[in-house]
Amino acid sequence: MPDIDSNQPISYPFIRREFLGALEKSGSTSSDTGWEPMHIQRDYGDGEIFMPLYLKQHSMGEYVFDYAWADAYHRHGLNYYPKLVTAIPFTPSTGHRISFLDQLQSQHCKQLFEDVLERAERTQASSWHLLFPDQQQLALFEDPRLLQRQGVQYHWFNRGYSEFADFTGAMTSRKRKMIRKERETVADQGINTEIQVGSDIQPEVWQLFYYLYQRTYAKRNGTRGYLTESFFQQIAKSIPEQIAMAVAYQKDRPIACALYFFDHKTLYGRYWGSVDEYQFLHFELCYYCGIEFALSQGLQRYDAGAQGEHKIVRGFEPVVTSSLHWIRHPEFRQAIAAFLKEENSMVKAHRQQATQLLPYREGFM
Repeated sequence: MPDIDSNQPISYPFIRREFLGALEKSGSTSSDTGWEPMHIQRDYGDGEIFMPLYLKQHSMGEYVFDYAWADAYHRHGLNYYPKLVTAIPFTPSTGHRISFLDQLQSQHCKQLFEDVLERAERTQASSWHLLFPDQQQLALFEDPRLLQRQGVQYHWFNRGYSEFADFTGAMTSRKRKMIRKERETVADQGINTEIQVGSDIQPEVWQLFYYLYQRTYAKRNGTRGYLTESFFQQIAKSIPEQIAMAVAYQKDRPIACALYFFDHKTLYGRYWGSVDEYQFLHFELCYYCGIEFALSQGLQRYDAGAQGEHKIVRGFEPVVTSSLHWIRHPEFRQAIAAFLKEENSMVKAHRQQATQLLPYREGFM
């Protein structure tokens, strides 16, 4: 794993050396799991640059779905895998995909793209996919060979709130009552919650969390979760200052956990699980506790993860996410470009429609 300086002015947690290194050391990202690291690291004289890069043998754990593309390749007798992916594994959170000690410029990204093409030639990769970059770094990759794809997620924004009541006070009466009823229902089940931060998260809580993490995957998909227990043990020690855990208790017994990461601006909700079914506990632990924590820390945004249109009526606003795609095969590139033109138009329309469903009072937004 390249030695990235975690003291550089990048607070985004998922590109830190400790996070990416824990993925590799724990065996979560490897050639055996279909995430073979091929990171690019260069010294340009004015600063060291690093971009995560993986040789993929499947499309799992990416959250920008290209299974239909792979199927089309297969039906035409072509190999879609391996492919190259620049992403944070298993993490659909927008942010930096390149770390740089000085100001990143377009010429740096042009050189990175050439490095990617060299690796694509060497590995015979069908394509390269840059997933969930922030808008600043997205704009630096201007090249006619790159196709842009858009999607929608739902994020909460601090619109000048000081406390949770300010947030719900901006809503219509009906939606404000809905949230109050959901939270009261959780309390009526004898459940109370608390946020534990960093080194205050006890080993037994981490053990419960990992059990629940695997239980959630088994229940939803009949599979094991991507991440190993060793990964969580490592990040608990290496980046505790950017980790928080919401824990729910019933009669002093922990029954559910939700894991967050955070930086100086944003809270990132990642994984959750519970020992049984409890009405509205998912909303309490994964949404409302997260919002309260964000407010307590002065954070401006809460990215609660991919998908979930039920977030809209609970105050999470639709935002557009982006990805870039280089496709080696010219005819498939043309076909995918036509598909993306239509899909991006549909994404734009969906965002506009979703905005109309937000629960805020007229004139607030």
